[in-house]
Amino acid sequence: MLAPGGEYYNYSGCGNTLNCNQPVVRQFILDCLRYWVTEYHVDGFRFDLASILTRAPSAWHPQQYDEETGQPVAMSSGEAIVSAEGIMTDGAGVPTGTPLPDPPLVEAISEDPVLRNTKLIAEAWDCDGLNQVGAFPHYGGRWSEWNGKFRDVVRNFIKGTDGPWAGDFASAVCGSPNIYANSQPPENDWWGNNGGRQWRGGRGPSASINFVTAHDGFTLADVVSYNNKHNEANGEDDRDGEAHNNSWNCGEEGPSGKWEVNRLRQRQIRNMSSALLLSCGVPMITMGDEYGHTKQGNNNTYCHDSDLNYVRWDQLAADPSGFHRFIRLLINFRRATPALQRTSYVTDKDIQWHGELPNQPDWSDTSRLVAFTLSDGKGGGLYVAFNTSHMPRLLRLPAWAGRVWQPLVDTSKVAPYDFLAADGMLSAADVAAARRSLAIWTADHTYPVLPWSCIVLVSAPEDPASTNMIRSVPICGR
Repeated sequence: MLAPGGEYYNYSGCGNTLNCNQPVVRQFILDCLRYWVTEYHVDGFRFDLASILTRAPSAWHPQQYDEETGQPVAMSSGEAIVSAEGIMTDGAGVPTGTPLPDPPLVEAISEDPVLRNTKLIAEAWDCDGLNQVGAFPHYGGRWSEWNGKFRDVVRNFIKGTDGPWAGDFASAVCGSPNIYANSQPPENDWWGNNGGRQWRGGRGPSASINFVTAHDGFTLADVVSYNNKHNEANGEDDRDGEAHNNSWNCGEEGPSGKWEVNRLRQRQIRNMSSALLLSCGVPMITMGDEYGHTKQGNNNTYCHDSDLNYVRWDQLAADPSGFHRFIRLLINFRRATPALQRTSYVTDKDIQWHGELPNQPDWSDTSRLVAFTLSDGKGGGLYVAFNTSHMPRLLRLPAWAGRVWQPLVDTSKVAPYDFLAADGMLSAADVAAARRSLAIWTADHTYPVLPWSCIVLVSAPEDPASTNMIRSVPICGR
């Protein structure tokens, strides 16, 4: 996109911007996408800084030549209209770069017979501050969006920040209906209150691509290891990269030899992964996070051909902390649990919110506890709790008739007991023994949750003989 003086519009952060809605460029983009689908069998696309695709094109030509002398002459508008203020437009009276309510390129992709049934994902913002999350032109729900608000909410709540994060975290768990179902935009949503209003609301959880990390920014391991970016190796005096990361180093910046710091970091990456994979919506995991890849605090490693960007398959195989096992089992659990794969939003019949006592949630700005039960519609379900405080909590569990709560996940425990599933690390007997050791709590409908930890309990049919035997054992001090 060109300005009247020949300068480049920089909505991309790279110094220039492709003139996407200019007719010839638009057709070229469509031809490329169709080719990749028909010849390479690509089944979907994620568009980086996709808000650029909605901006009005430039109609200026970069250079004109005098027909007689062949010498270059002044910039030409190519039939564009120039306003009285000197603003060059797209040829139809719209200033270049204006976000269009019905962008021709996005509409063409959405209606194209080859492209419309592929997966279409928008990073619904750009580098000039345009944010279209919740209102990207989706043409009947064909587009999903990177939910950057999910990332920010999860990071802030899990590290225990004061603010509206408990309530926002609950909304994120539900698939962000406040963003994708609600047709009323917040007051500070410029796009949603203007050209994007027609695209607000009416979409389900699959509109939200949930993520905690991405290729840009900190890796998951670095989110819990660094308060600040460390991009000196990029050669720009640490001026590049995002400075606002909502990260917490858990007590020491960078690599640590302190056992307590490293243990807390292991809890926190499990907590964030649990938040991601236990939420409605479409989860996205950054490659390398599944084994705890670090970029040494560098959050802008595009320019490196080194270990900063290499996938370390040796670390994945070694799995010294057991995190790869944890996230693999959590993914399998999500895939086996229909209640976590909903395409419609939960209702009050599906989910109930709790605090230290059942049905008494705390939504205050100082809340560090979000707990909920999620019904499977067949008498069973899940109990999930996140304690992001530095203090332990003793939670009273909801009593479901004829059911007992069986521990599945407890991120405060050392692997492999952080995830109680029979596999190569734990036998079925090991799992049963671990659950029996905790039955002293669950039989009494209670469970202790340590600081900065998450638990997942599964509702199972009660065995009266086992429960009565546990309840009859005397406990000192009770």
